[in-house]
Amino acid sequence: MSYPLEGMLRPPVELWSGMGAAAGATILATSPDLFMMNQLVAYASAAGLMGLAVMRMRQGYAVVRYHKRLKRLPYYAISQKQLPVLGDNLFLGKGFKWTQKHAQRFRDTFNPEMKKFVDDSAFFKWARQHEIKHPDSVISKITRIDSPLNPIRPLPPIGGNRYLHAVGSDEEKDIFLPDADRPGNTLVLGQSRVGKTRLAELLVTADIMRNDGMVVVVDPKSDASLLTSMYAAAKRSGREDDFYVFHLGFPEMSARYNAIANFARITEVATRIAGQLPDSGNSAAFKEFSWQFINIIARALVDIGDRPDYNSILNNITDIEPLFNRYAEYWLPINADPSWMEDVNDFEAEAAATYKRNPKAAKFNHARTEALRRYVDGMTQTDPVMHGLMAAIKYDKDFFVKLVASLIPLLQKLTTGKVGELLSPEYFDLTDERPIFDIMQLVRRKGILYVGLDSLQDMVVSSAVGVSLLSDIQSVGGSIYRNGYEHGLVDGQDGKLPKMYIHADELSEVVGGSDSFIALINKLSGAGARFTGYTQTRSDLEVGMGDAAKARVIEGNFMNLICLRVREKYTAELLTDQLPEIELSTVMTVSAANDSSNVDNEVDFTSKTEDRVSKVNAPLLEPTALMSLPKGQAFALMNGGDLYKLRIPLPADPPDSIPETLRVMTEKMRSQYRTGEKWWLANE
Repeated sequence: MSYPLEGMLRPPVELWSGMGAAAGATILATSPDLFMMNQLVAYASAAGLMGLAVMRMRQGYAVVRYHKRLKRLPYYAISQKQLPVLGDNLFLGKGFKWTQKHAQRFRDTFNPEMKKFVDDSAFFKWARQHEIKHPDSVISKITRIDSPLNPIRPLPPIGGNRYLHAVGSDEEKDIFLPDADRPGNTLVLGQSRVGKTRLAELLVTADIMRNDGMVVVVDPKSDASLLTSMYAAAKRSGREDDFYVFHLGFPEMSARYNAIANFARITEVATRIAGQLPDSGNSAAFKEFSWQFINIIARALVDIGDRPDYNSILNNITDIEPLFNRYAEYWLPINADPSWMEDVNDFEAEAAATYKRNPKAAKFNHARTEALRRYVDGMTQTDPVMHGLMAAIKYDKDFFVKLVASLIPLLQKLTTGKVGELLSPEYFDLTDERPIFDIMQLVRRKGILYVGLDSLQDMVVSSAVGVSLLSDIQSVGGSIYRNGYEHGLVDGQDGKLPKMYIHADELSEVVGGSDSFIALINKLSGAGARFTGYTQTRSDLEVGMGDAAKARVIEGNFMNLICLRVREKYTAELLTDQLPEIELSTVMTVSAANDSSNVDNEVDFTSKTEDRVSKVNAPLLEPTALMSLPKGQAFALMNGGDLYKLRIPLPADPPDSIPETLRVMTEKMRSQYRTGEKWWLANE
């Protein structure tokens, strides 16, 4: 039988009828003569009453348990060994599907008449006040004991509205994100220190334990617990040999990586570097010139057999003359007459004599440059690279420096000190034992990469490296989409796609403000990528992209949305605006009395009291609910529009043994950046 109101906030009256039925069953079974029944009829009646008693007691206990969980949820923690890894499905935590029933239950908790069922006891409130006023007293030490035997133990320090999950805690089950939905990308929203990093640890660990593809984590703020959990998962899955750490804050311990060495098109080198430059107002023209100039240098380096890196780009921007000479010496034997060397030598002798007589007439540092320029100038045949280099060496140096004024400081930051050695590795230095990796290598080996950008030290450098890394992944993904990741290998299978799990924390710091990131999340799924981004607010994306419309485009490319506590209504509305309206029931008590003036009528007055149940339209979830979530809890919108309420499990693992290098690194990371993500511990 269905009722218009569920009515869970009420006394558990079923217990009384259940106890009455149990008592009746006992009497019937022990004293059937009192009811003038034979034993067979008495036992049958007792069995029926006992069945009724069990049913009613269970109903009453459900109400009692509901009241209890409104005040305190059971502790929930799992270890990495207990982490459910079921096929391709991604474990998110325990939860339930949020429906009209739960919205109704949640609204009922705000009814003043129901406060006695949801509020803490007066003794509990007194204990908390006493602990504040007398923190060192014996009574306070006793009331603070966190034990199930303590009826007034403190609540976990998670804050928020604890009723949000309690209204469906009786339906809790493991919640998974199907792999079929993951290529649509996942966005995680949540303010700082509400469990976002713990959720990232959970998702990254599950991806590593699945052991079926490359896992890359981009962490601008450098979280030590995330790095430790990644290594522990890699070790448990037997992949520690394929685990790499790239950290700008610890270059002496880090693996090395050239972010511009691999590309499908040579123009990508210029795009990855120049994309970091401002492009608003008059800066747009300087950015375009910088792109053009970097592109010429990169093409020349590749043609003569060099691998582009930040150092070589900077050296040739500040002094283009040596590159022009090297390229001309490479290009002329292919395109000039066989006697070109003699002619160039003659021109060089003339230029040297002129420079000696009048040093002010010298246009270049070397007479050889003037000779090569003069010879190439007299040729009818040329190519775009030679033409660009010829144009570059003709620029006045002071004028040229002004054109690339914003580019040179960026490159100097990327090439200074040990960070420069990290980003421009010397491939033939056998004394340097730090490994060198590239993205295609990680894809083929199903490698695991932690990228610490150390953005607290230098946000410009960290953003540039983060954007270059994602652009590199996009480029490799484009190649994989066309040919597969085994293309070119012995016995390799063309067209075979890998799985690439990419997690980017502080998403606004790695989007780079360019269209390349939009292309990455829009198209990279076709190459097997599953991208998960983490950020605090929608406004962060607008700031990162520098354009609100582009930020909306990025939001539109995330099929799955997980939202922890947020402080901005505009951010919460990204989820709530996608939900339908529902009908909620309201109860109105109506009382009326009418008197009668008819003296011949025996009825002097009439009265009535009634409860009217009406329906009102309301959102399935209000933005304020997302703004009052406890730490470690979230709402997830996935599976094409299904809304789930989640509880993130706490870690139950003891600290894992890690290599000495990682131990030193994580200790320094903890000393430099304290996340406060252990929100489940009162003393943290």
